[in-house]
Amino acid sequence: MPVASDTDGLDEAVERTDDARSGDDLPINELFCSLQGEGRLAGVPSVFVRTSGCNLRCWFCDSYHTSWEPTGDWYSVDDVAAAVETYDADHVVLTGGEPLVHEASVDLLDELGDRGYHTTVETNGTIYRDAAIDLASVSPKLASSTPTADRDPKGDGEWADRHEDRRLDVPTLAELVDTYETQLKFVVTGPEDIGEIERLVSRVREAADAAVPDDRVLLMPEGQTRERLEQTREVVADLAIEYGYRYTPRLHVDLWNDAPGT
Repeated sequence: MPVASDTDGLDEAVERTDDARSGDDLPINELFCSLQGEGRLAGVPSVFVRTSGCNLRCWFCDSYHTSWEPTGDWYSVDDVAAAVETYDADHVVLTGGEPLVHEASVDLLDELGDRGYHTTVETNGTIYRDAAIDLASVSPKLASSTPTADRDPKGDGEWADRHEDRRLDVPTLAELVDTYETQLKFVVTGPEDIGEIERLVSRVREAADAAVPDDRVLLMPEGQTRERLEQTREVVADLAIEYGYRYTPRLHVDLWNDAPGT
């Protein structure tokens, strides 16, 4: 089972104060230790630092309280790094929301790098930061992610146009690929997504100097619950076989369903 959820790890590791936050603080939604559930490092024990705030609004967002209704408390980079050190894990995953919307994420990543941690950043690929990132886990958002009125979890599609305008930035994707070890991880809702994936991978390959081999293109089934994954898992696995890309599970969902802190 996960070691902690919400901000238990932070509150146990540091003495909180009521002082106003500084510009160097980060809004933390969760900090916990679990297994990496997705991508090339699936199964690796990792400390997850989940920030609140996102520049997109995917209708299927699996961290609703970091995007649609952001929650969490503000902590200094030193406090977060100290909390990470209370866990017995060498890998740290900075995730969100979109963690790179916060400039202080760079300070945290650099601090974690100085302390010898392997850092993975889960990002939607619309923002570039120069930071100590060992693995950029980039999840470009497809058209199927747009919160149209019939899929909007909160309203009547008010975010649809903004999301659609912001969801892809090929030059930024190329810069991430050129700078960091990168995996491109696509959330796949069904076979209709594969054409857009093929076109986008081709565009990134043309824009980037670094190679993007097929085994760094990951197809992941959409689903926040075991029940939903049962509907999408086999379809996405078949697409990975057909197109030569890599399939990635959602191990944390298989193990703990949709429990927080996983």
